[in-house]
Amino acid sequence: MGFLALAVSGSAACAEDVGAISRSAEVAILRNPGTPAAGTTDADVTLVEYFDYNCPFCKKLAPALQGLLQADARVALVYKDWPILGDVSRYAARSALAAGWQGKYLLAHDTLMGAARLASNSQVDSLLQHAGLNMIQLKADGVSHGALINALLQRNDTEVRALGIRGTPGLLVGRHIINGVYDVAELERAVAIARREHEARGD
Repeated sequence: MGFLALAVSGSAACAEDVGAISRSAEVAILRNPGTPAAGTTDADVTLVEYFDYNCPFCKKLAPALQGLLQADARVALVYKDWPILGDVSRYAARSALAAGWQGKYLLAHDTLMGAARLASNSQVDSLLQHAGLNMIQLKADGVSHGALINALLQRNDTEVRALGIRGTPGLLVGRHIINGVYDVAELERAVAIARREHEARGD
């Protein structure tokens, strides 16, 4: 366990580097994640976020992740739904994953993550409908692909528990499990460390 010393607006902050995972674990986590990556298709550093749509810290992190993608053309970001904050969170996750069969998972993700706290299933539906999703298709895909969605959510839960992540957001930067990162500068610092390690290993 270690700490990355990060400068934020002239003041010191500490982002906790909980530890590194193995190359084989990284490969397994990134293999067929079930959702499309945001960012480049040829990344040298990939971030993975385990999140819940009703997690206030995930909502706080979301703009920084988008800022990082805009600032660094060599980074990719994989979202892994981990709905642990109640029934509406689970409904939102299942709905976003079902949107993938319309090719609109990332649109659904950004829509739900950018909203205020999700208080009801009908609110989730309304947000997605206004974002342009075909709700009839989404409902049908949620049923017909329900087993795949269940398996993906179970896989994400298994991964999180194996990593020892106890709450959302769970963030991997390259092979490092990072806590307490909430702005672009902090993310860039973590990515730079992961990139140096990647280049040194040559993998």
